[in-house]
Amino acid sequence: MASIADYYAGKNVLITGATGFMGKVLVEKLLRSCPEVRTLYLLVRPKAGQSMQERVSDMMKCKLFDRVREDNPDFHQKIVPISSELTQPALAISPEDVERLTSCVNIIFHCAATIRFDEPLKHALQLNVIATQQLLSLAQQMHHLQAFIHISTAYANCNRRHIDEIIYPPPVEPKNLLSAPELRRPNTYTYTKALAECVVQRESSKLSIGIIRPSIVGASWQEPFPGWIDNFNGPSGVFIAAGKGILRTMRANNDAVADLIPVDVVINLTLAAGWYTAVHRPKAALVYNCTTGGINPFHWGEIEHHVMSSFKRNPLEQAFRRPNANITSNYLMNQYWVLVSHKFPALIYDLYLRLSGQKPQMMRIFNRLHKAIGLLEYFSSQDWEWNSENMNMLMSHLSPEDRKTFNFDVRQLNWPEYIENYCIGTKKYVLNEDMSDIPAARQHLRKLRNIRYTFNTLLLVFIWRVFIARSQMARNIWYFVVSLCFKFLSYFRASSTLTN
Repeated sequence: MASIADYYAGKNVLITGATGFMGKVLVEKLLRSCPEVRTLYLLVRPKAGQSMQERVSDMMKCKLFDRVREDNPDFHQKIVPISSELTQPALAISPEDVERLTSCVNIIFHCAATIRFDEPLKHALQLNVIATQQLLSLAQQMHHLQAFIHISTAYANCNRRHIDEIIYPPPVEPKNLLSAPELRRPNTYTYTKALAECVVQRESSKLSIGIIRPSIVGASWQEPFPGWIDNFNGPSGVFIAAGKGILRTMRANNDAVADLIPVDVVINLTLAAGWYTAVHRPKAALVYNCTTGGINPFHWGEIEHHVMSSFKRNPLEQAFRRPNANITSNYLMNQYWVLVSHKFPALIYDLYLRLSGQKPQMMRIFNRLHKAIGLLEYFSSQDWEWNSENMNMLMSHLSPEDRKTFNFDVRQLNWPEYIENYCIGTKKYVLNEDMSDIPAARQHLRKLRNIRYTFNTLLLVFIWRVFIARSQMARNIWYFVVSLCFKFLSYFRASSTLTN
């Protein structure tokens, strides 16, 4: 049987969402590991005053493509942008482009979606459900199509605790969307992704279809280099906020599994699933739960520890405070720390900015942070169990060489090393900070530590002068507490000496 790279040789591939995080990694991996692929057609819409050609050109200048650039400086000749708009009828693809695509495309990777949890339902339906329907209609016109791979999410069925690799009944019939009484999901993203799976399944008798369900997609593990990330979405923004000392508390269950999945694992599985779907043509759509929790679990409490440790070794520049975040599942405790560690410092800092003639901004930043974290609480406070039989089956069909080139075996993932690279990746690729400036960043943290010690000392003196020094009872209580502390220390030293 032909290898994965051999299968893609000479093939024409259509990719939606190619300018997004996962789409970029998919394009890069195809070009690097399947160098004989013929053409990549990318559906792109003009955005922010940029034409589709300019957007694709900017994407290809990204550091992500450095390895491809070294191997093949002319790789951009394989990329053909197609003007498209997912919110428009027939995806706003011109008749000429429709004719070109239907005459040559062999495989489709549908990555485009809105991933915002608070996206208005109407817009989320248009992007995640209706656009998928329209792309499927286009796919049915393609004369040489061999596989349609749809990127969903492991949380499409988050209303269940155990999730098999099957397509569940939709939360509401797509034709009844306008009269749907309730959302039935924690956000519009998971809701519309569940509906999209149903739409895809209904075309599985006419097309060879595969569905990939990644969990929380994070920075790259190995390819094209460790720690690549280019956005603030998901855990990346939380990590950066913690590293900057802005985030000090988050409501989550320390013992819950944080089902992070590296982006290169998802892409390797996606390409392997494309190969398998095209070669074996399964009778029904195969679903692949692309998760880590049931295979190589890592918990939110462990993530908190390793993220804090990493940012203390490799601090971010101009941190607001020293990194020191704590996770708690207790609502009242979390609200206390939000008040003490978030809102109170923000008010003081904004007062300082006002007095110095600057525009206050810290409270606005904290409000945005609390909103973002609030959207994540549903996923950081509970566990799910995902079946991964299809992923294991697919791995068993790969040759030893393909298992190495398209590695999606998360059992090999070393979590502390991955989190370290992830944090460094946010520093280098999201914030564009230079690693050579780490000594200065460490010096800044030492300065913040000294400021904190000074503030605590002044606060203690203030409390003494205002409350304790003026009351005989308060002084007696104070002396009693101090004497107890000294007695405890004396007992501890004596016990240590006897032990030795």
